[in-house]
Order: sequence, then C-alpha cells, then structure tokens
Amino acid sequence: MKHRRILLGAAGVAGLVAVVEVVSRAGLVDETALPPASTVLREAGKLAVDGEFLTDVGATLTAWFGGLALAVLVAVPLGVLLGSVPVLGTASRALVELLRPIPSVALIPLAIILFADPTQMKMSLIFYACLWPILINTLYALRDVDPVAKESLRSFGFGTLAVLWRVSLPSASPFIATGIRIAASVALVVVISTELLAGGIDGVGIYLSDTQSGGGRTDLLLAGACWAGVLGLLANTALFGLERIAFRWHTARVEGIA
Repeated sequence: MKHRRILLGAAGVAGLVAVVEVVSRAGLVDETALPPASTVLREAGKLAVDGEFLTDVGATLTAWFGGLALAVLVAVPLGVLLGSVPVLGTASRALVELLRPIPSVALIPLAIILFADPTQMKMSLIFYACLWPILINTLYALRDVDPVAKESLRSFGFGTLAVLWRVSLPSASPFIATGIRIAASVALVVVISTELLAGGIDGVGIYLSDTQSGGGRTDLLLAGACWAGVLGLLANTALFGLERIAFRWHTARVEGIA
C-alpha cells in the first residue's frame, strides 16, 4: 500500500510536468510567462549546487526551525495547562478565537519595528503563525481523552498530575504531533512570504524576489519555487516518519480500524 501511494504520487507529479511541457512547447502560452517544465527542472538542478542559493536555503531553514521550535515550547505546555484546567480554558477561549484569525503577514510592520535582526523578525512571525495550530490541537486532544480511563486511574488513588502524565498526555500526543506537522508547513509559507514582502539579506524569498529584477526570469522563479516545495515535502515526510516511530501503537490502531 505504501509503495502504491508513492508510485501514484510520482505519477501525479510526472503528469503535471508533462502537461506544463506540452502547453509551453505548443505555444499555447508565452514561454516567458510559463517556461517549459524541462527548462525549469534544469535550472532547479543548477540551484542544487549554487552556493548563493544554498546560503539562502540555510537562512530560511534557520528561521523556520527557530520559530517552529519556539512555538512548540510555548504552545504545548500552554495547551496542556488550558486543557487541563477548565476554568482557564473557558476564560481564554474568546482571546484565542480573537487572535488566531489574524494573519501573521499583517504583523510584518510591527515585527520590523520590534526586531532589527531579520532572522529574529522572521522567527517572531513564524512563532505567531505556528502557535495556533499546535495550541488548538493540544486543547482538543486533551478534551477528547477518554473520561473512563481518567476516572479509572483516579479510583486507584492517583492524583491530577499522575492522571495527566499517565493517561491524558499519552493519549493526546499523536494529535499534538499532527498539530506540529501542520504548523511546520505553515511556518515555511510564512517565512518565504515574509522574505518576499519584508525583504532582507538572504533567504529563499529574497532569491525569488531577485529573479524578477532586471527584466525578470520566470524560469529561475519557478525553479526556486520548486525547491521551496521540496523543502516542505521533506519537512512533512520527516515529521510524519518521526510520528510513525514515536507513536507506532497509535498508527497500528488507526490502520487496523481503516
């Protein structure tokens, strides 16, 4: 089943490449607006050994990882606290629902004022964007823990912290991990968007912006965008693999139900 999914995914990518190649070569669109897929892939291959572009990738990944890690360190304990203490959870609900719809890119001017360092500025926006999916997943995961399991442990004399450690957290952990994986994809979108809109010294977004200076090179733009997609795919695959290893019992149960 796993190999079949991989093959189908590869077939989908190959199909898209073929369609773009045919459309561009047939002259249905201007090649300067949509270069042939083979040209884009050739330029993407050159970028893989381009020192300047790799420096840009490193800058983007540094901000991505820093902002995401900070969000995890704050959102998971905060979600556990709000999800475990009903009074706090109810009191904070309106505030959470008020703040989480605010797009992080709308806060770029504020971040520029608060942080002189471009990396810190990007990390702050990533932190804000990633905080909410992790926090919400943690909250709902804790609320959905089987109450019978918790009451059974309490009946044996275990306290609140013991119930949280032995039942609530193990049960909620797979769903918290899913929130982190979603946040990782959001973080990549935010960091590249911030680089495009706010500028800076280096980063994938800076590279994409630079490709449009001096007349513009759509093939280079799309080649850089392809690598942005590859980074997202690799991050998601790595986190999903860690989930399967860390929560093998949960994966086996879900696959057994399916």
